[in-house]
Amino acid sequence: MDTGTLAHGLPFYTVGAGKPLVVLRWFTPDHANPTGWALRMERKSMDPLGRHFHVYAVNRAPGMPAGTTMADIATQHAQALAERFCEPVDVLGMSSGGSLALQLAADHPEVVRRLVVAGAAYTLTPRTREVQRRYTEAVAAGRRGAQHQAPVVGRTALTRALFRPLLWLADPLMRPANPLDMLHFAQAEDSFDVRDRLTCITAPTLIIGGGHDMAYTVELFRETAERLPESELIVYPGASHIGTFAHPRFAEDVAEFLS
Repeated sequence: MDTGTLAHGLPFYTVGAGKPLVVLRWFTPDHANPTGWALRMERKSMDPLGRHFHVYAVNRAPGMPAGTTMADIATQHAQALAERFCEPVDVLGMSSGGSLALQLAADHPEVVRRLVVAGAAYTLTPRTREVQRRYTEAVAAGRRGAQHQAPVVGRTALTRALFRPLLWLADPLMRPANPLDMLHFAQAEDSFDVRDRLTCITAPTLIIGGGHDMAYTVELFRETAERLPESELIVYPGASHIGTFAHPRFAEDVAEFLS
């Protein structure tokens, strides 16, 4: 494992060996490389990919100013990837990283060879948008906010009711060093919608979603795939949002498509 920063201060870490695969990471409290238990949990998704690729797990830049748009973030990534690799590279976007990956492929096709979007679609659902808004605004104001994530974690009303107090208790363990980074990213993703841009994406694209993803819907995954000029869709029956990335077929399906 190696760590570093790309242009514009984008933090990254690497695992594995072989052909490069840029993984745009999911929504994170800190715009930094993970450490401790967060790194151990994330490596459960990255290490299987590392058996096929030299994985560059990339996060957004720290110090994100208010008013930043997804197009601004995509431009930073395009410049950083062009500088690092000097040729189009395979990109996998996971959750919020999938939103960014679609924006990147639409705005900067010259840097993306093939694209995988996992647990994401051309826009957020109203539920996910509300969850992110309430969570990030609460934490930025110095209040506990993790409990607001319960609607996209629990599958039923009962499990959501059980998760809410547990997340409230765990909130101090997940506090970011700079809550404004995740607030400003959430605000950028809040208005993210590339539905009308999908037909312009030239990179062959694989959409992967979970059949029981509470953050998105199967219909939204399907519509995203259908509007892309060259795409495939895989839905893992019964998989949750996080369960999509932990699915035993996930790394194999990514590798098969990108090969």
